[in-house]
Amino acid sequence: MSTINENDLPFLRRLYIYQKERFPVIQNSLVIAVFGFSAISFSRICRGVEGFINPLTYAVGIFTTITLFFLVRIFDEFKDREEDAKFRSYLPVPRGLISFKELRNIGIVIFIIQLIVNIFFYPKMLYLFIPVIIYLALMGKEFFVSSWLKKNIVMYIITHMMIIPLIDVYASGLDWWKEGAEIPRGLLIFLGVSYMNGVVIEFGRKIRPKELEEEGYETYSALYGANKATIIWILVMFVTFVLSVFAASYANYGMPVYIALGVCFVLFSAPGFVFMKNKTKKTSKFLEYASALWTISMYLILGAAPMIGEMVTGR
Repeated sequence: MSTINENDLPFLRRLYIYQKERFPVIQNSLVIAVFGFSAISFSRICRGVEGFINPLTYAVGIFTTITLFFLVRIFDEFKDREEDAKFRSYLPVPRGLISFKELRNIGIVIFIIQLIVNIFFYPKMLYLFIPVIIYLALMGKEFFVSSWLKKNIVMYIITHMMIIPLIDVYASGLDWWKEGAEIPRGLLIFLGVSYMNGVVIEFGRKIRPKELEEEGYETYSALYGANKATIIWILVMFVTFVLSVFAASYANYGMPVYIALGVCFVLFSAPGFVFMKNKTKKTSKFLEYASALWTISMYLILGAAPMIGEMVTGR
C-alpha cells in the first residue's frame, strides 16, 4: 500500500499536525484561559470590586490573548529559521510540513481578526494591544542586535520574557483599563510573578542530561552545567514564590493562601534536586512539567481560586 507524504496533505491537515507539535491549541488555550482569568480576577480583588467581568468581555480578551501567544510561536519560527534548518530538520517547518509563506499568511489573518474584534467590541483595548504587537515585532527582529543578544544570554532572557507581562497587562486591562481605573499597585507585583514564571518555564525546558544535548540548540545545562542551571532554576522559582507572597499580601489573602504557596514551592522545586542526583531524560522532563504546574498553580492560587470562591459563596 502506498503512503501519503504528510507534506502533500491538505492545508488544514498540515496545520493540525503543526499545532499539535508546536502549539497544542487545546492544551495551551486552557492554560492561557486560566492565565487571563487569574490576571483579571487579581486586578478586581486588588481594586475591591465584587464579581467578575462580563463573560463577553472575557471571551473577547481571551481570544486575543490566546492568539497573541500563537503569534509569539510564529515569530519564533522566523527568528530561529537558520538554526532550525541547520540543526533541527525534524521540526515541522524545516521538514517542509508548512511553509514560511503559509505561516506569514496565518499571522496576518490572525492580526487582522484581532484588530477587528477589538475595534468592534472594545476599541479602548487597542491602547494595550498595539504595544504588545510592536514589542513582538521587535522580538522577531531580535531588537536589531541579534549577535549581541546571543552573546549575552541574560539580556536575551530579560528582553524576551517581557512579552509575558505585556500580554498580562492587556488581559488584566479588561478590568482596570476598560473601566477607567488606575492599575492596582498589587497588580504590578502580579506582573512580576508572571515575568518570573516565564523565566522558570524557559529554564525548565532547557535543562538536559549531557547525552541529550543537541548541536545548535543552546540549553542552560550546556551553558552553565546541569547542576548550576538547575540551581538557578530553583532560585528563580524561589524569587517567584517571594513575589507571590507579596502579591498575596496586597490582595489581603489569609494564611491558607500563604501555606498553599509554600507547599507548591516545596513540591515543584523537588524535581530539581531529583535531577541533580540522577540526570536522565525522564528526570529532565520532570523539570519541564514542574515548571508548567508551578506556573498554573501560581495563577490559580493568586487569582482564579479566590475569585471562584467569591463567586460561589457570594462574598
